Amino acid sequence: MKATCVGGSKLPDEKHSSTIHVLACATAQSCLTLGDPMDCGPPGSSVHGIFQGEESLRILVPTEGESLPLMDINTCETEAPELWDYVFVVDRRTQRNLGQVQRQRQFLEKLENQGFRYKAMEDQEKEFFGIRADNRMFDRYWRLTETEDTVPRGELSRPASIRATNRIRIVDFVLNSKMAAGDTLQDLVKDGVFEAGFPLHKGEEHLKKKWARWRSMFQRQPISDIRDYFGEKVALYFAWLGWYTYMLVPAAVIGLIVFLSGFSQFEASQISKEICKAHDIYMCPRGDHNRRFQRLSDTCAYAKLTHLFDNEGTVLFAIFMALWATVFLELWKRERARVVLQWELYGWDEDQEEMALGLISCPDYQPQLHQHSYLRSTVILLLSLLMICLMIGMAHVLVVYRVLAAALFNSALPFLGEQVTTAVVVSGALVHYVIILIMTKINKYVALKLCDFEKPRTFSERESKFTIKFFTLQFFAHFSSLIYIAFILGRINGHPGKTVRLAGLWKLEECHLSGCMMDLFVQMAIIMGLKQTLSNCVEYLKPWLAHKCRSLRAPSQDPELGHWQRNYRLNPVYTFSLFNEFMEMMIQYGFTTIFVAAFPLAPLLALFSNLVEIRLDAIKMVRLQRRLVPRKAKDIGTWLQVLEIIGVLAVIANGMVIAFTSEFIPRVVYKYCYGPCRRGAQSEVDCFTGYVNHSLSVFYTKDFQDPAKIEGWENVTECRYRDYFSAQDSNFSEQQWFLLAIRLAFLILFEHVALCIKLIAAWFVPDVPQSVKNEVLKKKYQRLEEKSCSPKSTDV
Repeated sequence: MKATCVGGSKLPDEKHSSTIHVLACATAQSCLTLGDPMDCGPPGSSVHGIFQGEESLRILVPTEGESLPLMDINTCETEAPELWDYVFVVDRRTQRNLGQVQRQRQFLEKLENQGFRYKAMEDQEKEFFGIRADNRMFDRYWRLTETEDTVPRGELSRPASIRATNRIRIVDFVLNSKMAAGDTLQDLVKDGVFEAGFPLHKGEEHLKKKWARWRSMFQRQPISDIRDYFGEKVALYFAWLGWYTYMLVPAAVIGLIVFLSGFSQFEASQISKEICKAHDIYMCPRGDHNRRFQRLSDTCAYAKLTHLFDNEGTVLFAIFMALWATVFLELWKRERARVVLQWELYGWDEDQEEMALGLISCPDYQPQLHQHSYLRSTVILLLSLLMICLMIGMAHVLVVYRVLAAALFNSALPFLGEQVTTAVVVSGALVHYVIILIMTKINKYVALKLCDFEKPRTFSERESKFTIKFFTLQFFAHFSSLIYIAFILGRINGHPGKTVRLAGLWKLEECHLSGCMMDLFVQMAIIMGLKQTLSNCVEYLKPWLAHKCRSLRAPSQDPELGHWQRNYRLNPVYTFSLFNEFMEMMIQYGFTTIFVAAFPLAPLLALFSNLVEIRLDAIKMVRLQRRLVPRKAKDIGTWLQVLEIIGVLAVIANGMVIAFTSEFIPRVVYKYCYGPCRRGAQSEVDCFTGYVNHSLSVFYTKDFQDPAKIEGWENVTECRYRDYFSAQDSNFSEQQWFLLAIRLAFLILFEHVALCIKLIAAWFVPDVPQSVKNEVLKKKYQRLEEKSCSPKSTDV
């Protein structure tokens, strides 16, 4: 049996001399798809519909030998509940201002004039408005955005129904468009006319069962389903995060091997043996809190621990991470190209998209032209430099804290004894974490104000500029103290007998007796540990508890109103909600790569954190938050340039850590220039024999300004400290200058080798797979071939 949707009520069938029964369905939803069978007839029948405006008629034509009961019009299956694109919420308790009520009515009238329909429902406290756009708006969008890449010649490529993500995105743009006259939704929400406005969750059950749950932590992400529900930008975020997590596996394994390889030399290291047996070597007092000499052998345990991450494998691991960062980015570009081609967005143009949405929103729309103001750029640059100086100043605040905390802990907590330095390092890391939390709020506010002052042309341009400014400020907020510990701590405080003091009172702190690598390792471990654990706990528990509190009241018995209420009680989302997730991952990526030479366990911690982060973000977006407004995108935008910048900074920072913070260069120089193996290897003597005595400078206790204040000074004639100074005049020795030259030469060589490896890897791995290039080439050829065969293109 065959049915065709045409006009009429009861028509004779001349061919079969039978009656054609007409069934009218009230809305277009019952005859939505073009050319697809629809179940509106008896079993075994096949019904086809043609989309015609807001109504569809179905005519069932019986074949020979069949008879159909005469059916009345409107006896089709019951109409499904109407789907709404957006919901506005009004708090009736605060709507006491007649001006606000008037603005509300004007806004709704303006929407009606633009082809929107709305439905009002209310409960005891709130009033809800469901908004639905006219299909003609989406037809116009399709006509404006169709391209030869997506529309084959001679074929009807108009989709039968627009994707839900596109509907929400278009409606959101129209509601918040600055081109249209009158208020935008954002203005009305800001002024309290509407309490909230959001798209509804609908059809998310599949994602809840397959993706947004903890038991799916080790399962593959349904990227296509995420794209169908949240749009391309969110799908690309999770695709990138999943790829980043997958690529962390080899980095985490090798970092763990490098760390554990130190255990093989935990007891066998010649340097650790000498330190543990140095009972007759006394170290000079390092601060005002410790006014006594300390045996070098007391640092035996710390020396062994330091060798776990400060060994020969550190250099190779740093070079490997430079190569890993490049390969990771190149392979991600290839993966992105495959995904975007599958989504038919390879040739998508963002400017054309924004102009099309502007024309839909306002008939008088005119594109904003590109502009540049040198005065405005100069002001923004100066303000940005001022904020960077503030970030660096916060690092100095941390220095002051550590100096004062050392004095305070020594007087108020005498039971700490020799652990005062460790307590200062740990508490300093905690203070730094608190400063990061505070400065994140300040940095976001400043970055937004700078973007508003710069007056970006479009939303995507605003997001890009905001990304650059906010990340720059966040980078200095997170890494300023690490830079201080790695390259400044212990290098500006003078030497015994002539120390640099803060305000002439407090002596600047020095590195741990086992070296500055221990301080850097502890700082990295605490910050990464807190950021990955506490931040994730707060990121999940805060919206979970808020949602539970808001959901204490039972929803309405009305299914539609109850659905709106449940969506309203979810946690609100903002324009930069997804941006915050990206920023969190970029900072983590910086910790994973920039100082990885001092903390080879960073990739392992990042791997564990990301496994949790993926499901945490999924649960938040699907179960705990209102639906994000879908955004169309074909890449991760400016974040790709941020990743490339971090990769270059990682090469520079790791080279400087190995050259100036680690003991690698002094050990190599001693082995080949001063040690017993300088004229060739000797099997009976370890090449590092005598290194500890060689690396410590001598200071005579009689040269202290007030030696009587030092406990046991009368029994010690000389003490040692880490550096290469002459015992006679306390100036740099010849070895210090020679060692400095070797450090600089190694830094230049390391950076050039690592950067060359990055460039070769980037050249060797193409950004776009050949299969993707061939597919694009094939489509271009097909279009040209169709044009050449077209009657209009033939010569007359």
